[in-house]
Amino acid sequence: MPLFLHTLSLKLLRLKNSAIAILFIAFLLILSTLAYWLEPETFETWFNALYWVMTTMATVGYGDYFAHTFAGKLLTLFIYVFGIGLLSLIIGKIIDSVSQYHRQRRAGKLTYSGKQHVIFINWSKKARYAVDELLSISPTTHIVIIDAIDQHPYEHHNVHFVSGDPSSGDILERAGIASAQAAIIFADYRIDESSLVDGKSLLIASSIESIAPQVHTTVEIMLEKHIHNFKHVKVNEFVLSHDAVARLAVRSALNDGSVEIFTQLLSRQHGADVFPIPVSPEWKTYEDAFLSLLKQGATLISDRGDMSINTKLNAPIPANAKLFVVCDVDVYQTITKGVRA
Repeated sequence: MPLFLHTLSLKLLRLKNSAIAILFIAFLLILSTLAYWLEPETFETWFNALYWVMTTMATVGYGDYFAHTFAGKLLTLFIYVFGIGLLSLIIGKIIDSVSQYHRQRRAGKLTYSGKQHVIFINWSKKARYAVDELLSISPTTHIVIIDAIDQHPYEHHNVHFVSGDPSSGDILERAGIASAQAAIIFADYRIDESSLVDGKSLLIASSIESIAPQVHTTVEIMLEKHIHNFKHVKVNEFVLSHDAVARLAVRSALNDGSVEIFTQLLSRQHGADVFPIPVSPEWKTYEDAFLSLLKQGATLISDRGDMSINTKLNAPIPANAKLFVVCDVDVYQTITKGVRA
Protein backbone atom coordinates (compact mmCIF):
# COMPACT_ATOMS: atom_id res chain seq x y z
CA MET A 1 0.00 0.00 0.00
CA PRO A 2 1.41 3.47 -0.87
CA LEU A 3 2.56 5.48 2.11
CA PHE A 4 -0.03 8.24 1.67
CA LEU A 5 -2.90 5.68 1.56
CA HIS A 6 -1.54 3.98 4.69
CA THR A 7 -1.31 7.34 6.48
CA LEU A 8 -4.81 8.32 5.31
CA SER A 9 -6.26 5.01 6.53
CA LEU A 10 -4.72 5.46 9.99
CA LYS A 11 -6.13 8.99 10.27
CA LEU A 12 -9.59 7.80 9.22
CA LEU A 13 -9.53 5.00 11.79
CA ARG A 14 -8.80 7.54 14.54
CA LEU A 15 -11.81 9.69 13.62
CA LYS A 16 -14.89 9.58 15.81
CA ASN A 17 -17.95 7.76 14.50
CA SER A 18 -19.87 11.03 14.10
CA ALA A 19 -17.04 12.54 12.04
CA ILE A 20 -16.88 9.48 9.79
CA ALA A 21 -20.67 9.59 9.27
CA ILE A 22 -20.47 13.26 8.25
CA LEU A 23 -17.54 12.51 5.94
CA PHE A 24 -19.43 9.62 4.33
CA ILE A 25 -22.55 11.71 3.68
CA ALA A 26 -20.47 14.58 2.30
CA PHE A 27 -18.60 12.11 0.07
CA LEU A 28 -21.88 10.81 -1.39
CA LEU A 29 -23.38 14.24 -1.96
CA ILE A 30 -20.28 15.71 -3.58
CA LEU A 31 -19.63 12.74 -5.88
CA SER A 32 -23.30 12.47 -6.87
CA THR A 33 -23.41 16.16 -7.72
CA LEU A 34 -20.13 15.93 -9.63
CA ALA A 35 -21.29 12.87 -11.59
CA TYR A 36 -24.56 14.55 -12.55
CA TRP A 37 -22.67 17.72 -13.55
CA LEU A 38 -20.20 15.77 -15.71
CA GLU A 39 -22.81 13.60 -17.47
CA PRO A 40 -26.34 15.01 -17.13
CA GLU A 41 -27.50 13.11 -20.23
CA THR A 42 -26.33 9.79 -18.78
CA PHE A 43 -27.98 10.09 -15.36
CA GLU A 44 -30.92 12.40 -16.24
CA THR A 45 -31.56 13.21 -12.55
CA TRP A 46 -29.39 13.87 -9.50
CA PHE A 47 -31.00 10.92 -7.70
CA ASN A 48 -29.90 8.57 -10.49
CA ALA A 49 -26.36 9.85 -10.03
CA LEU A 50 -26.59 9.15 -6.28
CA TYR A 51 -27.89 5.65 -7.05
CA TRP A 52 -24.95 5.04 -9.41
CA VAL A 53 -22.39 6.25 -6.84
CA MET A 54 -23.88 3.98 -4.15
CA THR A 55 -23.95 0.89 -6.35
CA THR A 56 -20.42 1.58 -7.59
CA MET A 57 -19.14 1.95 -4.01
CA ALA A 58 -20.78 -1.33 -3.07
CA THR A 59 -19.22 -3.04 -6.15
CA VAL A 60 -22.68 -4.23 -7.22
CA GLY A 61 -23.13 -1.95 -10.24
CA TYR A 62 -25.98 -3.27 -12.38
CA GLY A 63 -24.87 -1.67 -15.65
CA ASP A 64 -28.06 0.38 -16.03
CA TYR A 65 -25.91 3.51 -15.54
CA PHE A 66 -22.23 3.92 -16.36
CA ALA A 67 -19.88 6.74 -17.27
CA HIS A 68 -19.29 7.48 -20.97
CA THR A 69 -16.86 10.39 -20.87
CA PHE A 70 -13.22 10.35 -19.92
CA ALA A 71 -13.89 12.57 -16.88
CA GLY A 72 -16.73 10.30 -15.81
CA LYS A 73 -14.50 7.23 -16.06
CA LEU A 74 -11.82 8.97 -13.96
CA LEU A 75 -14.51 9.64 -11.36
CA THR A 76 -15.45 5.96 -11.47
CA LEU A 77 -11.85 4.97 -10.77
CA PHE A 78 -11.75 7.43 -7.88
CA ILE A 79 -14.88 5.83 -6.40
CA TYR A 80 -13.34 2.37 -6.81
CA VAL A 81 -10.20 3.39 -4.90
CA PHE A 82 -11.60 5.63 -2.17
CA GLY A 83 -15.35 4.96 -2.08
CA ILE A 84 -15.11 1.23 -1.50
CA GLY A 85 -12.51 1.79 1.22
CA LEU A 86 -14.70 4.42 2.93
CA LEU A 87 -17.75 2.15 2.79
CA SER A 88 -15.72 -0.71 4.26
CA LEU A 89 -14.60 1.64 7.04
CA ILE A 90 -18.23 2.58 7.78
CA ILE A 91 -19.31 -1.07 7.93
CA GLY A 92 -16.35 -1.89 10.17
CA LYS A 93 -17.20 0.97 12.50
CA ILE A 94 -20.81 -0.20 12.75
CA ILE A 95 -19.75 -3.76 13.56
CA ASP A 96 -17.20 -2.47 16.08
CA SER A 97 -19.82 -0.23 17.75
CA VAL A 98 -22.24 -3.15 18.11
CA SER A 99 -19.47 -5.34 19.53
CA GLN A 100 -18.37 -2.57 21.88
CA TYR A 101 -21.95 -2.15 23.12
CA HIS A 102 -22.26 -5.87 23.92
CA ARG A 103 -18.85 -5.89 25.62
CA GLN A 104 -19.83 -2.94 27.81
CA ARG A 105 -23.20 -4.51 28.57
CA ARG A 106 -21.58 -7.76 29.70
CA ALA A 107 -19.05 -5.81 31.77
CA GLY A 108 -21.78 -3.69 33.41
CA LYS A 109 -20.37 -0.39 32.14
CA LEU A 110 -23.58 0.98 30.60
CA THR A 111 -26.02 3.37 32.28
CA TYR A 112 -29.63 2.19 32.52
CA SER A 113 -32.14 4.83 31.39
CA GLY A 114 -35.46 3.02 31.80
CA LYS A 115 -38.19 3.59 34.39
CA GLN A 116 -40.28 1.51 36.78
CA HIS A 117 -37.66 -1.24 36.90
CA VAL A 118 -36.66 -3.37 39.89
CA ILE A 119 -33.10 -3.24 41.19
CA PHE A 120 -31.45 -6.34 42.70
CA ILE A 121 -28.37 -5.58 44.80
CA ASN A 122 -25.66 -8.17 45.63
CA TRP A 123 -25.74 -11.23 43.38
CA SER A 124 -26.26 -14.68 44.88
CA LYS A 125 -28.29 -17.84 44.38
CA LYS A 126 -31.15 -16.19 46.22
CA ALA A 127 -30.99 -13.24 43.87
CA ARG A 128 -31.06 -15.60 40.88
CA TYR A 129 -34.17 -17.35 42.25
CA ALA A 130 -35.75 -13.94 42.81
CA VAL A 131 -35.04 -12.89 39.22
CA ASP A 132 -36.54 -16.16 37.96
CA GLU A 133 -39.63 -15.59 40.08
CA LEU A 134 -40.11 -11.97 39.01
CA LEU A 135 -39.73 -12.79 35.32
CA SER A 136 -42.24 -15.63 35.65
CA ILE A 137 -44.73 -13.26 37.29
CA SER A 138 -44.11 -10.27 35.02
CA PRO A 139 -42.11 -11.14 31.89
CA THR A 140 -42.11 -7.52 30.70
CA THR A 141 -40.58 -6.09 33.88
CA HIS A 142 -37.03 -4.81 33.50
CA ILE A 143 -34.46 -5.73 36.13
CA VAL A 144 -31.12 -4.11 36.95
CA ILE A 145 -28.53 -6.12 38.89
CA ILE A 146 -25.86 -4.24 40.85
CA ASP A 147 -22.80 -6.12 42.05
CA ALA A 148 -19.02 -5.72 42.16
CA ILE A 149 -18.48 -8.70 39.84
CA ASP A 150 -17.06 -7.97 36.38
CA GLN A 151 -19.42 -9.93 34.11
CA HIS A 152 -23.17 -10.01 33.54
CA PRO A 153 -24.48 -12.85 35.76
CA TYR A 154 -27.88 -13.39 34.11
CA GLU A 155 -28.24 -13.23 30.34
CA HIS A 156 -31.76 -12.07 29.49
CA HIS A 157 -32.95 -9.20 27.29
CA ASN A 158 -34.90 -7.68 30.20
CA VAL A 159 -32.10 -8.07 32.75
CA HIS A 160 -29.43 -5.38 32.84
CA PHE A 161 -26.23 -5.21 34.85
CA VAL A 162 -24.23 -2.44 36.49
CA SER A 163 -20.82 -3.35 37.87
CA GLY A 164 -19.55 -1.53 40.94
CA ASP A 165 -19.98 -0.83 44.64
CA PRO A 166 -23.76 -0.66 45.29
CA SER A 167 -23.25 1.73 48.20
CA SER A 168 -21.79 4.29 45.80
CA GLY A 169 -24.15 7.03 44.69
CA ASP A 170 -22.66 7.05 41.20
CA ILE A 171 -23.32 3.33 40.76
CA LEU A 172 -26.89 3.64 42.04
CA GLU A 173 -27.52 6.53 39.65
CA ARG A 174 -26.13 4.48 36.75
CA ALA A 175 -28.70 1.83 37.68
CA GLY A 176 -31.48 4.45 37.49
CA ILE A 177 -32.35 4.33 41.18
CA ALA A 178 -34.33 7.59 41.03
CA SER A 179 -36.79 6.17 38.49
CA ALA A 180 -36.92 2.61 39.86
CA GLN A 181 -40.06 0.96 41.14
CA ALA A 182 -38.34 -1.00 43.90
CA ALA A 183 -34.95 -2.10 45.20
CA ILE A 184 -34.12 -5.38 46.93
CA ILE A 185 -30.88 -5.56 48.93
CA PHE A 186 -29.72 -9.15 49.37
CA ALA A 187 -27.23 -10.15 52.05
CA ASP A 188 -23.68 -10.38 50.73
CA TYR A 189 -22.70 -13.99 51.51
CA ARG A 190 -19.12 -13.33 50.46
CA ILE A 191 -18.69 -11.66 53.85
CA ASP A 192 -18.24 -14.15 56.70
CA GLU A 193 -19.29 -12.01 59.67
CA SER A 194 -23.08 -11.51 59.96
CA SER A 195 -22.69 -8.09 61.58
CA LEU A 196 -20.55 -6.90 58.68
CA VAL A 197 -23.08 -8.28 56.18
CA ASP A 198 -25.91 -6.29 57.79
CA GLY A 199 -23.59 -3.29 58.08
CA LYS A 200 -23.03 -3.31 54.32
CA SER A 201 -26.77 -3.62 53.71
CA LEU A 202 -27.34 -0.65 56.03
CA LEU A 203 -24.81 1.42 54.10
CA ILE A 204 -26.50 0.58 50.79
CA ALA A 205 -29.96 1.38 52.20
CA SER A 206 -28.64 4.73 53.45
CA SER A 207 -27.31 5.54 50.00
CA ILE A 208 -30.68 4.71 48.41
CA GLU A 209 -32.46 6.83 51.02
CA SER A 210 -30.27 9.84 50.26
CA ILE A 211 -30.83 9.62 46.49
CA ALA A 212 -34.34 8.17 46.06
CA PRO A 213 -36.31 7.91 49.33
CA GLN A 214 -39.52 7.21 47.37
CA VAL A 215 -38.26 3.84 46.10
CA HIS A 216 -39.78 0.81 47.85
CA THR A 217 -36.83 -0.86 49.54
CA THR A 218 -36.64 -4.42 50.86
CA VAL A 219 -33.60 -5.58 52.84
CA GLU A 220 -32.50 -9.12 53.66
CA ILE A 221 -30.84 -9.11 57.08
CA MET A 222 -28.87 -11.82 58.82
CA LEU A 223 -29.78 -11.05 62.45
CA GLU A 224 -33.16 -9.76 63.65
CA LYS A 225 -31.54 -7.69 66.40
CA HIS A 226 -29.98 -5.47 63.72
CA ILE A 227 -33.36 -4.16 62.51
CA HIS A 228 -33.23 -1.28 65.00
CA ASN A 229 -30.01 -0.10 63.35
CA PHE A 230 -32.06 0.74 60.27
CA LYS A 231 -34.49 2.98 62.18
CA HIS A 232 -33.06 6.19 60.68
CA VAL A 233 -33.27 4.74 57.15
CA LYS A 234 -36.54 4.38 55.21
CA VAL A 235 -36.79 0.63 54.61
CA ASN A 236 -40.22 -0.69 53.66
CA GLU A 237 -39.70 -4.39 54.37
CA PHE A 238 -37.20 -6.63 56.16
CA VAL A 239 -36.64 -10.30 55.33
CA LEU A 240 -34.77 -12.43 57.85
CA SER A 241 -32.24 -14.50 55.92
CA HIS A 242 -32.72 -17.90 57.58
CA ASP A 243 -36.04 -17.26 59.28
CA ALA A 244 -38.36 -18.64 56.58
CA VAL A 245 -36.44 -21.88 56.14
CA ALA A 246 -36.40 -22.59 59.88
CA ARG A 247 -40.11 -21.87 60.29
CA LEU A 248 -41.07 -24.01 57.29
CA ALA A 249 -39.01 -26.90 58.66
CA VAL A 250 -40.88 -26.74 62.01
CA ARG A 251 -44.27 -26.61 60.27
CA SER A 252 -43.31 -29.61 58.15
CA ALA A 253 -42.44 -31.60 61.25
CA LEU A 254 -45.62 -30.68 63.14
CA ASN A 255 -48.16 -30.47 60.33
CA ASP A 256 -47.71 -32.88 57.43
CA GLY A 257 -48.48 -31.21 54.08
CA SER A 258 -48.43 -27.62 55.36
CA VAL A 259 -45.16 -26.81 53.57
CA GLU A 260 -46.86 -27.31 50.22
CA ILE A 261 -49.32 -24.55 51.12
CA PHE A 262 -46.54 -22.10 51.96
CA THR A 263 -44.63 -23.09 48.82
CA GLN A 264 -47.62 -22.11 46.70
CA LEU A 265 -47.95 -18.78 48.50
CA LEU A 266 -44.23 -18.04 48.17
CA SER A 267 -44.08 -18.64 44.41
CA ARG A 268 -46.54 -17.57 41.77
CA GLN A 269 -45.23 -20.38 39.57
CA HIS A 270 -47.06 -22.97 41.69
CA GLY A 271 -50.79 -23.02 42.49
CA ALA A 272 -52.56 -20.16 44.28
CA ASP A 273 -50.89 -16.96 45.38
CA VAL A 274 -51.46 -13.85 47.48
CA PHE A 275 -52.66 -10.80 45.51
CA PRO A 276 -53.57 -7.22 46.48
CA ILE A 277 -57.16 -6.37 45.54
CA PRO A 278 -58.50 -2.85 44.93
CA VAL A 279 -61.43 -1.97 47.20
CA SER A 280 -64.76 -1.83 45.36
CA PRO A 281 -67.00 1.20 46.17
CA GLU A 282 -69.83 -1.30 46.79
CA TRP A 283 -68.01 -2.85 49.77
CA LYS A 284 -68.85 -1.10 53.01
CA THR A 285 -67.72 -3.75 55.50
CA TYR A 286 -65.18 -6.57 55.47
CA GLU A 287 -68.11 -8.99 55.22
CA ASP A 288 -69.24 -7.36 51.96
CA ALA A 289 -65.75 -7.80 50.53
CA PHE A 290 -65.37 -11.33 51.93
CA LEU A 291 -68.64 -12.65 50.45
CA SER A 292 -68.20 -10.89 47.12
CA LEU A 293 -64.68 -12.23 46.67
CA LEU A 294 -65.64 -15.72 47.85
CA LYS A 295 -68.29 -15.94 45.12
CA GLN A 296 -65.62 -15.15 42.56
CA GLY A 297 -63.23 -17.84 43.82
CA ALA A 298 -60.94 -15.81 46.10
CA THR A 299 -60.50 -15.82 49.88
CA LEU A 300 -59.99 -12.52 51.70
CA ILE A 301 -57.19 -13.00 54.25
CA SER A 302 -55.94 -9.60 55.42
CA ASP A 303 -55.99 -5.84 55.37
CA ARG A 304 -52.30 -5.03 55.03
CA GLY A 305 -50.67 -7.03 57.85
CA ASP A 306 -53.89 -7.56 59.80
CA MET A 307 -54.94 -11.18 59.29
CA SER A 308 -57.68 -11.05 61.93
CA ILE A 309 -60.27 -9.26 59.78
CA ASN A 310 -62.37 -12.45 59.52
CA THR A 311 -63.14 -12.00 63.23
CA LYS A 312 -64.50 -8.49 62.63
CA LEU A 313 -66.46 -8.83 59.42
CA ASN A 314 -68.99 -6.21 60.50
CA ALA A 315 -66.30 -3.55 60.81
CA PRO A 316 -66.29 -0.87 58.09
CA ILE A 317 -63.45 -0.94 55.58
CA PRO A 318 -61.18 2.05 56.27
CA ALA A 319 -60.32 4.52 53.50
CA ASN A 320 -56.65 3.48 53.48
CA ALA A 321 -57.36 -0.27 53.38
CA LYS A 322 -55.15 -2.56 51.31
CA LEU A 323 -56.83 -5.94 50.98
CA PHE A 324 -55.10 -9.22 50.13
CA VAL A 325 -56.68 -12.41 48.83
CA VAL A 326 -55.58 -15.96 48.03
CA CYS A 327 -56.54 -17.20 44.57
CA ASP A 328 -55.06 -18.25 41.25
CA VAL A 329 -53.96 -15.85 38.51
CA ASP A 330 -57.06 -16.24 36.33
CA VAL A 331 -59.40 -15.44 39.23
CA TYR A 332 -57.26 -12.46 40.22
CA GLN A 333 -57.40 -11.02 36.70
CA THR A 334 -61.17 -11.47 36.57
CA ILE A 335 -61.65 -9.78 39.95
CA THR A 336 -59.44 -6.78 39.18
CA LYS A 337 -61.17 -6.19 35.83
CA GLY A 338 -64.52 -6.27 37.59
CA VAL A 339 -63.47 -3.91 40.37
CA ARG A 340 -61.86 -1.38 37.98
CA ALA A 341 -64.87 -1.47 35.73
